[in-house]
Amino acid sequence: MSKLIFGCGYLGERVARRWQEACADVHVVTRSEKRAGELRSRGYSAIVANVAQPGTLQDLPAVDTVLFAVGYDRSSSVSIGEVYAGGVRNVLAALPASVARFIYISTTGVYGTAEGDWVDEATPTNPQREGGKASLAAEEVIAAHPLADSAIILRLAGIYGPGRIPYLDRLRAGQPIAAPDRGWLNLIHVDDAASVVLTAEAWTTGELVGGGPHVFCVCDGAPVIRGDFYREVARLLGTSAPVFEEPDPTSPAALRAAANKRICNQRIMQMLDTKLSYPTYREGLASILSQ
Repeated sequence: MSKLIFGCGYLGERVARRWQEACADVHVVTRSEKRAGELRSRGYSAIVANVAQPGTLQDLPAVDTVLFAVGYDRSSSVSIGEVYAGGVRNVLAALPASVARFIYISTTGVYGTAEGDWVDEATPTNPQREGGKASLAAEEVIAAHPLADSAIILRLAGIYGPGRIPYLDRLRAGQPIAAPDRGWLNLIHVDDAASVVLTAEAWTTGELVGGGPHVFCVCDGAPVIRGDFYREVARLLGTSAPVFEEPDPTSPAALRAAANKRICNQRIMQMLDTKLSYPTYREGLASILSQ
């Protein structure tokens, strides 16, 4: 088994570790020579390249599975569209013929706003923010490629986990949170997200009619009102109840809150036979904050 990961960050490195534990040869791509050195020290074959620069993607290793989990660096001079849609296009053009499965980490941001309604894979896409628009454009690139029939698109909800609970320092310091307390949060613990990637890689379409790419919404299926989430964080920390401040209407926090949708996870639970270690935010937060 041989795997290639573009974007070996918070989620990607956890997937790399799982594949390594399964005795796969794991190749990872990073833009930084320093980061490449760190990854090599952990037993991965690291390649220094940039998905937005096709000239750096020559001579990629022969692998059977590719995971594209590239995040966007907002300090970059390259647009998010060039990184997501352009990056996917460049990678697909450079892949060796050995690749049998391409997995793309997308976002539930492709759905836009929903006024509290439930959303699933059949819901029409209508992204409102740049990240959702760029992710949907990348999905369309995959759909037009010959690998589409075996490709898998994982539309992830908000990833949380160790070291990634927004506003945690402010809660500990008793400072207000610059976000509304209303609106639904859709979440997935990073370890469960990594498990879904591995399950999706091994998934066979069986009797499923129609070509790919095959789309799955990835979340725990237990949406929570933002205020309730942070009140639970405060309870576990033993701090005072959180205070919320209305953010600037044009801020990322306000735009995220405006989406106000509830994501259904029945497809991953049934078709991928997913078993979640953290089926709600309560189990996830208890595990994280007890460490």
